[in-house]
Amino acid sequence: MLKIRKAEDRGQANFGWLASQHTFSFGHFYDPDHMGFGPLRVINEDQVRPGAGFDTHGHQNMEIITYVLSGALEHKDSLGTGSVIEAGEVQVMSAGSGIRHSEYNASQDKPVHFLQIWVMPDEDGKTPSYDQKRFFDAGERPGGFKLVASGSGRNGSLKIGQDADLYAGCFAAGERFTHTAEPGRLLWLQVAEGSLSIAGETLVAGDGLAVADEDVLALDIVADAHLLLFDMVP
Repeated sequence: MLKIRKAEDRGQANFGWLASQHTFSFGHFYDPDHMGFGPLRVINEDQVRPGAGFDTHGHQNMEIITYVLSGALEHKDSLGTGSVIEAGEVQVMSAGSGIRHSEYNASQDKPVHFLQIWVMPDEDGKTPSYDQKRFFDAGERPGGFKLVASGSGRNGSLKIGQDADLYAGCFAAGERFTHTAEPGRLLWLQVAEGSLSIAGETLVAGDGLAVADEDVLALDIVADAHLLLFDMVP
């Protein structure tokens, strides 16, 4: 099963300081046909104006991944963490039994563009935690996928509390990419930049692709693409 989630069909929210597009139901956007996919619950594409951001607020029992596409995001939380997340870095915050945090554009003159991703944990009530790591150098467009988050923390990836692997990377136009999944696993592909074709369909920036009951995912890159791929338990 291959099912495309088109960028233009996502939920829209614009508060002036924040423009957000919701792949799945979130906030005031409700779509009973798009409540998530497996343990993947939220993919919000956010753009925040210079100096603006999210005031301190709380989360519980969610694995929250921040993937910055451009600019820089300043983070502070109730664990005492204070950091700036830049393009090429990935942040993981396990909310567990409860955590409070704020997120602001770290720049006073440039916007920040990022993906906010929520994955449901395999167990509620865990001790909250935070981690952050640089995977790509500034300005680098690495070829192929790199494992950036996983339930096992293997190969230098950030550990999350769910059997879900997140790969990220860039591919050049004309490349053909394949990913083999174990039987029964779910895949979700998110196109951050560029375009690709699969099974006669074209995906562009902002599009998502749900994959179930397919052991091999084969993609043809049409225009240089920046992609995220989730490989998850149902």
